[in-house]
Amino acid sequence: MTFSDIFKSSFLNNVTAVSPLDMALALGLSFCLGLFIFYVYKKTYSGVMFSSSFGVTLIAMTMITSLVILAISSNVVLSLGMVGALSIVRFRTAIKEPLDIAFLFWAIAAGIVLAAGMIPLAVFGSVLIGIVLILFANRRAYRNPYILVLHCDGADSEKQAKAYLNRYVEKCVVKSKTARKGMVELNLEIRLKDESTDFINALSDIGGVDDAVLVSYNGDYMG
Repeated sequence: MTFSDIFKSSFLNNVTAVSPLDMALALGLSFCLGLFIFYVYKKTYSGVMFSSSFGVTLIAMTMITSLVILAISSNVVLSLGMVGALSIVRFRTAIKEPLDIAFLFWAIAAGIVLAAGMIPLAVFGSVLIGIVLILFANRRAYRNPYILVLHCDGADSEKQAKAYLNRYVEKCVVKSKTARKGMVELNLEIRLKDESTDFINALSDIGGVDDAVLVSYNGDYMG
């Protein structure tokens, strides 16, 4: 045994398993694709409060996935151990928007394909997915629904309010109704014919209508 054999180890032999050029290319391209995914997410976001931290997570997820796949592809033994190590990872953060799951899988898939050396597939696939999401994510088959809360003093004023609404909205559906002595509360889902909401002012002036509250509904809707 020579002096150099004492310091030989499998750990030191793996240092040169991935060339610096491969590492730079993989991480640089994954960063660019992560930025593109973040741009598409920002462009298609339709929620109430935009989360910039989730966008940064998409960039980091793409780069981290590329890093892991580079390590796995350079060592078969390491790939088996990596599978066991990643199997204990648990994500407990609640995903509020279903579309956010698609962005997470997109970032992971882009990192995997990129680190596997299929650069044209990663770039072309990401561009195509981005175009599809931009075209269809914010598209609505129906006009945005609204929730109208009415307080009336009886059945007669309720009928007058409904008759008035039918002239100014495309659709009016009763979601809930609460009746008390001398008061009727209605929660109606309506779709406007245009963007004007001036009819609410006239609706509140109808005899027997105490007040009318119009609330925009931004949740998921199944028509």
